[in-house]
Amino acid sequence: MKSIINFFKGIAISVSTLVPGVSGGTMAIILGVYDDLIHSIGSFFEDWKKHGLLLLELGLGALAGIVLFAPLIERTINNYPIETGFFFIGVVLGGVPVLYKRAASKGKNVYDYLYLIIGIVIALAMSGKPEAASAMAAAGGSKSIIFLILAGIIISIALILPGISGSFMLLILGLYDVTLNAINTLNIPFLIPLGIGCAIGTIATTKTIERLLNKHPGKTYMLILGFVLGSILPIYPGLPEGISLVYALFSLCFGFLLIFNMGKKFNN
Repeated sequence: MKSIINFFKGIAISVSTLVPGVSGGTMAIILGVYDDLIHSIGSFFEDWKKHGLLLLELGLGALAGIVLFAPLIERTINNYPIETGFFFIGVVLGGVPVLYKRAASKGKNVYDYLYLIIGIVIALAMSGKPEAASAMAAAGGSKSIIFLILAGIIISIALILPGISGSFMLLILGLYDVTLNAINTLNIPFLIPLGIGCAIGTIATTKTIERLLNKHPGKTYMLILGFVLGSILPIYPGLPEGISLVYALFSLCFGFLLIFNMGKKFNN
């Protein structure tokens, strides 16, 4: 039964990773599996059977989530940009109570709130949509491969660190649309170097993040919360009018309640 639950948690984490502004790491915290996931990656070779089982369960779910939901997310974003934008904002806000509870429970030093502000500023400073990167990634050749590996390393930090959206990093690097299309069309020459970069970055950064969460949990979770709050403005699609406003607000409330209730269920 636990294996099945972990499989579906993997689906939820991967779907979150596909959504700009929504963090797969944050979803892992909401689902109560983040600490075990980080520890399993960082300590894999110490007990590969035990850690490998959890990673396999979550990994299979993540793969299923990408295959099943990437085309749906691409179509939904293209056809209903306002409604999906507000839904994503609701999802982000729904995870805030869990993150704040974790940050507050790890220490209530007033200086920890400085890290909240730093996280917000960093997330806002990173927002942008460079166009040249898309052309370089799609060009092919050795330069394209090296660029995709480096991009994968950068993205892996966002995949591991809660609060920073992996898809948001793709958006910043100008690679979101081309990557989503590569997943949906199984563009292997594009996906392999990107995946290699993600694997390298994940292995290299996991231990550092685990150490920060163990030694400075209050500050680290406040920084993560800042990343989450700072990601809201870049995904805000603008305020619609008329009946579209009703649909947008409904989408926001639905996204908030969905994640808020998941956080309560898996973190009690």
